[in-house]
Amino acid sequence: MTMVKMKRIGVVLVLIMVVVVVSEAAAAARRHDYGDALTKSILFFEGQRSGKLPPSQRMTWRKDSGLRDGFHKSIGESQIGIRHIDLVGGYYDAGDNVKFNFPMAFTTTMLAWSVADFKPFMGTEHQHALEAIKWATDYFLKCTRMPGVVFAQVGEGFSDHNCWQRPEDMDTLRTPFAVSKKFPGSEVSAEMAAALAASSIVMRTSNRTYAARLLSRAKTVFDFANTYQGSYNATLGKWVCSFYCDYSGYQDELLWAATWLFRASKLPYYSNYVLNNIHKLDPPYNGGNFAEFGWDAKHAGIHILVSKLGFANHLQPNPFLINAEKFVCSVLPESPTPKSVSYSPGGLLFKAGGSNIQHSTAISFLLLVHARFTSGSKRTIQCGNVAVKPNRLAQVAKRQVDYILGDNPLNMSYMVGYGKKYPQRIHHRASSLPSINAYPRKLQCQGGTSYFFSSKPNPNILVGAVVGGPDINDRYSDSRADFPHSEPATYINAPLVGLLAFYKDH
Repeated sequence: MTMVKMKRIGVVLVLIMVVVVVSEAAAAARRHDYGDALTKSILFFEGQRSGKLPPSQRMTWRKDSGLRDGFHKSIGESQIGIRHIDLVGGYYDAGDNVKFNFPMAFTTTMLAWSVADFKPFMGTEHQHALEAIKWATDYFLKCTRMPGVVFAQVGEGFSDHNCWQRPEDMDTLRTPFAVSKKFPGSEVSAEMAAALAASSIVMRTSNRTYAARLLSRAKTVFDFANTYQGSYNATLGKWVCSFYCDYSGYQDELLWAATWLFRASKLPYYSNYVLNNIHKLDPPYNGGNFAEFGWDAKHAGIHILVSKLGFANHLQPNPFLINAEKFVCSVLPESPTPKSVSYSPGGLLFKAGGSNIQHSTAISFLLLVHARFTSGSKRTIQCGNVAVKPNRLAQVAKRQVDYILGDNPLNMSYMVGYGKKYPQRIHHRASSLPSINAYPRKLQCQGGTSYFFSSKPNPNILVGAVVGGPDINDRYSDSRADFPHSEPATYINAPLVGLLAFYKDH
C-alpha cells in the first residue's frame, strides 16, 4: 500500500471519527425531552389524588376515594376524639392509601418552590402545577381550620399496609390523627405553615384573595407550632413512627416555615425569628445535619433559601452562606472536602435509606437554586483548594436528572411512561390493580393479593411516577415486593418539577 493511499485512509478514518463524535454529541443534545418529562411529572399528582375528582381529571382510570375522611373519631385532641370534620382531599403519599400530612406538606412546599423559582420556564404546565398545589392547599385549609388543632394524618398505616386494595374500595380504618395545644406536633404544623406560605407566593398572580387566605392561615399555624412546641412523635408515635417519624427534631421545620413566611410576607418578624433561633439547630448552626434535606430534615434547604433571600448578609461571617456552600462542597464529586453523599458506578447520587431518588431530586434542586444565586452574585465557591463556578452545580444537577430519565447503565427511565424502557411493576396499589372501569366489583382488603404477586406489568400506567430507583450498583429488579426501589412518592417528584422546567429551556 502506498503512502498516499495510507494518508487517504487516515483522513477518511479521522472524518468518520469526527462524524461519529458529532453525531453522538447531537444525539446527547436531543436525547431527553425535558418538556415531555415535565408534563408527566406533574400529571403524576393526579394519580395520587384523594377525594372527589374534578371533571378536568386527566388520569381517568383513577376515581373518587376517601369521601368520608374526617367523619370518623379522631385521635389526638385530649385523646377523646373529634367527629364530623371534612378532611376530604389531599394526596396519598406513595403506593399506599394513607394521607400522611408531614411529607405531603413538604411535597407542597417543594412544588410551590419549583413554581416560585422556575415559573418562566414552565410554559403551559404552569397552570397544571398550580392545580397540583391547590389540591393540597385546599386540604390543608381543612386540616387547620379548628383553632388550636392541626390534623396530621388520615388513615391508619398498619391496617392499610395489611391490604392490597384500590383507594376507591378502601374499607380500612380512616382514623384522623390530630395534634393540639396539649399534644403538640411542631414539625407537621410548621411544615404545613411553610407549604401554605410558599403556595401563597405562587397563587398571587391568579387568585389574590386565595393567596391572602393561605398566607393568613400560614401565620396562624406557625404561631401554633411555635407557641406549643413539641414533636408529634411523643403523642402520635404509635401511628406515625413506622412510616414518617421525625428523626431530626422540629426546630428545623420552625426555621424553615419562618423563612418561607418572610419570603411571602417580607415581615421582619420572621427574618428576626430565623436569626434569633438558628442556634437551636445545634452549634455551629447545623450539627451533623448541614447536608440533610428532605421531608424530615430541612437544614440544607434553610441555608440555601436564606442565602438566596439575603436577610443574613449583614452577619460576618454569614453562617447560612457558609453552611450552604459547605453542603454544596459535600456533594460535588471533585470536591476534596468530606462527602455527605456517595455515587453509584453509573453516577447516581446516594444517601443512606430507601427510596433513594428522593435524595437525588431534592439535593439537585438545591444545587440548581444555589447555582442561579451564585451566578447572579458572581460568586465562586471554594471547596478546599478547588474553585467551583456556578455552572458546575447546574451540571451536577442535570447529570442526576439525565440519569433518572435514562442515561444510566440499564438505559432505563425511572419515570413511568417516559422513554421506551421504564418500570412496569411499581409498588402502587391503584396502578397494580384493575381499574373500576375494567373491574367494577369491589376488591376486598386481600382481594388484590394475587395482583401483587403477579409477574405481569401493572394494568394502569401511573404516568410521571418516579420510583425509588436502583441500588448502589445501578441494579433494578422491577418488582412490586422490592418497595424501597419500586415505590413512587410525591416528594420524589416535587423537586423534579423545578429541575425539569429549568432544563427544558436551558
